[in-house]
Amino acid sequence: ANKALLMLLLVVLGAAFTWKAFFDSIPTDPSAGFTLPTSIIVWMAIGGIGGLIASLVVIFSPKSAPIAAPIYAVLEGLFLGAISAFFAYQYTGNIIIQAVGLTFITFFLMLTAYRSGWIKVTEKFKTIILVATGAIGIMYFLSFILGMFGVTIGFLHSNGPLGIGISVVIIAIAALNLLLDFDFIEKASSQGAPKYMEWFGAFGLMVTLIWLYIEFLRLLSKLYSRD
Repeated sequence: ANKALLMLLLVVLGAAFTWKAFFDSIPTDPSAGFTLPTSIIVWMAIGGIGGLIASLVVIFSPKSAPIAAPIYAVLEGLFLGAISAFFAYQYTGNIIIQAVGLTFITFFLMLTAYRSGWIKVTEKFKTIILVATGAIGIMYFLSFILGMFGVTIGFLHSNGPLGIGISVVIIAIAALNLLLDFDFIEKASSQGAPKYMEWFGAFGLMVTLIWLYIEFLRLLSKLYSRD
């Protein structure tokens, strides 16, 4: 719990930096227009790519988690701060408050469901969630590759009923991944796993929370754009 809270704090600190940098770059004269500064794009790239590298280091070398996991948190914070600022600027600042609130409400609901035994994390359940998560990852990867060639997957990004429905399904799968995180942490603790696995468990939990937050942002942006 302490490691997860520390990582959350590091995410917030990283996000505060790029959030402030984004809004400091907005011209005071609205008629001047606004173009995303190169410096913000650079920080986003550093956060996004650096966070991916740090996460791979943790995944393939769990012993590195005490060092690599906090680095991941800071880098992801840089990325999230810029993304959040962009959404807040494009829509309304309330979208960030709503996304954060929905993320933590979902977290506590899933924790309650897990602790109370309402949802049992069986091997079959794990397989289904992991397969569904992998399918989402492949879909996003294909969307990214096609986007480089100017091809978009319309239904994935649309604000129509299908696009919104897909976002809801993805959020549900992300939320269920929290149960896998809780189960991993509990079993690692009961089996007397090495101390560094505390950082590894906190890392996994943070990855899921960040994913969930981004998906809530996407869903809310679709709903806002329908107005």
